[in-house]
Amino acid sequence: MRDLLLGREPKDFDVATDAHPEEIKDLFRNCRLVGRRFRLAHVRFGREIIEVATFRAQHSGDAEGGLIEEDGRIIQDNVFGTVEEDALRRDFTVNALYYDIRDFSIVDYANGLEDLKAGRLRLIGDPETRYREDPVRMLRAVRFASKLGFRIEEESEARIWALGHLLRDIAPARLFDEMLKLFLGGYGLQTFENLRHYDLFGHLFPATEQSLAVEEGGYPHQLLTCALANTDARLAEDKPVIPGFLTAALLWEPLRERVAQLQVHTNKPALAIMYEAAEDIMREQSAHIAIPRRFGLQAREIWDLQLRLERTQGRRPLLLLEHPRFRAGYDFMLLRRQAGEDLGELCEWWTRIQEADAEERSLMAQVKGEGSGGKSGGDAKRKRRRRPRKRRPARAHEDSAVDPSQETGADSAG
Repeated sequence: MRDLLLGREPKDFDVATDAHPEEIKDLFRNCRLVGRRFRLAHVRFGREIIEVATFRAQHSGDAEGGLIEEDGRIIQDNVFGTVEEDALRRDFTVNALYYDIRDFSIVDYANGLEDLKAGRLRLIGDPETRYREDPVRMLRAVRFASKLGFRIEEESEARIWALGHLLRDIAPARLFDEMLKLFLGGYGLQTFENLRHYDLFGHLFPATEQSLAVEEGGYPHQLLTCALANTDARLAEDKPVIPGFLTAALLWEPLRERVAQLQVHTNKPALAIMYEAAEDIMREQSAHIAIPRRFGLQAREIWDLQLRLERTQGRRPLLLLEHPRFRAGYDFMLLRRQAGEDLGELCEWWTRIQEADAEERSLMAQVKGEGSGGKSGGDAKRKRRRRPRKRRPARAHEDSAVDPSQETGADSAG
């Protein structure tokens, strides 16, 4: 309802009813109940899933279906009530507007229409109590304010700075879902800036916040802001964005610092140092936001490619073009250049070789190798020689014939 009144196309519609979850399931065979803290019914129609919630009421924790911890955080919220009670227990007034399909009217119990017209985001009830019930509401406040271009009402805003630490008590897996909503909603850059303004970003990515607080060469680190701006632009054009790319950008600065620290104390190869640094950063970050393994692997591949892309001699760059994560690694390198790193020549080389045909690609790799004075210009054609395998004498109980393809490794290799 909120988005329709603002002239925006809603991403989805929330359906609410006075029927309890079990009653909804009895009505629809294709229904599945989900959630523990907040019981919902998912009704499937073809490929679509309609999420149906039961009207809920405020509770003190002693009501059946409700449970509140000593710090005020709700950990079970299945106390059912009326539509008015449901409206007044929602987070923000602009999210408490209902569209009654019986007479096609707007039902407003919390003065949400007034706040909507004023461009104001206001919590329903006492802000501190509501934030303590669910600290994620602070993230939602920032997300909605960034998306809608609203200002957060003064009292609702003031408690964010004081209560941001409560996010540390939220399950890391849940915060990953919130991270995707924050940064992949099409307003990632504005959301990031607002999170830092309210001192919330450091509770989600403490190592990144620490890195961003230190300037390099008198200039602030720009890669993350460039990445978020790029992500917003891609989403506006309906282009895909992989969470692993976002993860790689969010953790790039602390990764660079960790690599630099390890290089001082070890003589390991660069790739080995990168791998060790990535392990450390991912492990430390998982205590705050649990990044699923598949997205963590995507990020590591992108980081790994930053080193591999430095090699432009011989067959290696030609093989790298076939890497399944090559394009993401290349795009990440372009972002590094945009953020101020001296990678202009390298980026131009990789841009040209992607546009070249097979013959020109081989020539580019050879020319690059010869021009650098290295011996890798012939690597594209050089084959590894193998020593001939000695013929084993046949035993009395074995056939004396030898498979010709097994006589020598060189011959069988063609």
